Amino acid sequence: MSVEVTWWGHATATVEDSGVRVLTDPLFVARLAHLRRRRGALPPPEAARADAVLISHLHADHLHPASLARLAPGTRLIVPCGAPAVVPGLRRVAAARGLPVIELRPGEECAVGPAPKSPTAGPTTGVASPSTTATGPEGTTAPRALTIRAVRAEHDGRRLPYGPHRVPALGYVIHGTARTYFAGDTGLFPELPDEVGPCEVALLPVGGWGPFLGHGHLDARRAAVAAARLAPCSAVPVHYGTYWPIGLDAVRPHEFHAPGQEFERQAGLVAPEVTVHRLGHGESVRPRTTR
Repeated sequence: MSVEVTWWGHATATVEDSGVRVLTDPLFVARLAHLRRRRGALPPPEAARADAVLISHLHADHLHPASLARLAPGTRLIVPCGAPAVVPGLRRVAAARGLPVIELRPGEECAVGPAPKSPTAGPTTGVASPSTTATGPEGTTAPRALTIRAVRAEHDGRRLPYGPHRVPALGYVIHGTARTYFAGDTGLFPELPDEVGPCEVALLPVGGWGPFLGHGHLDARRAAVAAARLAPCSAVPVHYGTYWPIGLDAVRPHEFHAPGQEFERQAGLVAPEVTVHRLGHGESVRPRTTR
């Protein structure tokens, strides 16, 4: 079974591998503080269907408790270690919805399979129990476990505008039939290829709220360099072209639309062996995973 990636906008995507659905940094609102969704309809109910959810860090556009409240009971939340202690809203929604919480540090991993059908009694903290491959009806193969490995990200992991530095920002490698790297938010750092290891698919942030993203972020050019260093078979640009500051619609509008196209252009120059899949909101692709 091949990997399928669906981009819902910003850093929110569904990665389906081996029959298991993994959702990244869900954000399902039309407005977040000073930011308004300017492109793409709000994700449909299907977007909230997941066996596990990856939270990369604590910023409100990546950890959004109201969006987590749309998840079905039993959906596993995989979060940076210490996140529940820092974000009361995360604790509340996990308890109210029966969402088991798994806390990871860089280098740690857990196994996730299909979410249980029955609601759980409340959140738990720890490593998920692996699911085993089984034979389903009429000899079909049931979904089997994926391995989720947390990796370091070069980004401020605090819950802004306040919060301690003790909670790390993470990326994740989803290992099933292929290895899919979800970067979350990160800057470019020398150890990135060693942290991530080999991967066939990379979901890379390429934009934000303007042209000058600063330290701890990838813009289109730096994301292309990351693609060259990671050398996946395929790359999917994310974290652009969805939310924009209210009142700035007419100010440099090309900065809102351009990052995906510019990443594709830059990657063609520095990483020509990487196939770039630039998706529209709600669009899916089965990325190339072999050369």
